[in-house]
This record gives sequence, C-alpha cells and structure tokens, in this order.
Amino acid sequence: MTTNIKKCTLDDSRILQEISYETFNETFKHQNSPENMNAYLERAFNLNQIEKELSNTSSQFFFVYFNNEVAGYLKVNTNDAQTEEMGDSLEVERIYIKNKFQKHGLGKYLLNKAMDMAMERNKKKIWLGVWEKNENAIGFYKKIGFVQTGAHSFHMGDEEQTDFIMTKTLI
Repeated sequence: MTTNIKKCTLDDSRILQEISYETFNETFKHQNSPENMNAYLERAFNLNQIEKELSNTSSQFFFVYFNNEVAGYLKVNTNDAQTEEMGDSLEVERIYIKNKFQKHGLGKYLLNKAMDMAMERNKKKIWLGVWEKNENAIGFYKKIGFVQTGAHSFHMGDEEQTDFIMTKTLI
C-alpha cells in the first residue's frame, strides 16, 4: 500500500471538482435536504469557483493518493484567504477522504502535511471549522490535539448551521 501527496494545479480543476462533489455528498447528504445539498454543491464546487480558488496564491490544494488512486484532498489557506480572521495561523478549510478509503490514516496524513506547512511558515497555530453534528470528525480532531475555541455560521443552501472552530497550537 502506497500513500503520497500531490499539489493540485489548474490542470486538476475537473478532478478536484469531481472529488469535492463526491466527498461532500458522501459526508453530509444524510443529514441535509437534497435542495440544500444541491444549492451548496453548485455554489461551492462549480468549475469557475474551483478555478478561482486554485488560482489564489494564499490557498493550496493537495490530492492524497492511496495505491495510485485519488483518495481525498486537502485545502489550506493563509493570509486573506482564511475564512475567519485568525491572525498568524494556517486554516484547513477542507479535508475530505472518500468513504472507501477511510480508516487508512489518510486524514491524519493530510493533517500532518498541513501542520508541516504551518511550521515551515512559522505559523503559531492551525485551525479549522467542523460542523457541530459531525461527531466523528470532532472526535478525530480532539484526539490529535485540537480544541474548540469558537464557532461560526455555515450556510447550507437556505439553512444556517453552526461550525465549531477548532485550533491546535504549534509552538
């Protein structure tokens, strides 16, 4: 079993769009209405939006491969690309693993990549937002040292939801 990471470029926009749809749908479709899911997917993952995000120099995307197949991806933000003003930090905006590849340590592998990037940039902390109802993810983040430090709104179609802000201090 081999695992590796590849930085995404604009040439990867369609693959990134496909995996974004697939993993977001797998993760959240059972807890949200089809209308809200479709509205969010169309807004967040249309090709123009994906290309815009890939072109932002303060954001970076990475695919994780498991046995040469794209198994998931990571999006990190610094500077003004962060979704909240969090000072000298790095945001993990998206981290998704396809269902069939979960339980292989790939989420931790991607988070380690994000933490390494943060330390290389002398960031003092790493943070992310996680839906308050995503208990598996919250448990995972707590296990590796993240603590809840706040909350913010997340709009899923016409529904306002709450994401916990979880932070890990690096220094």
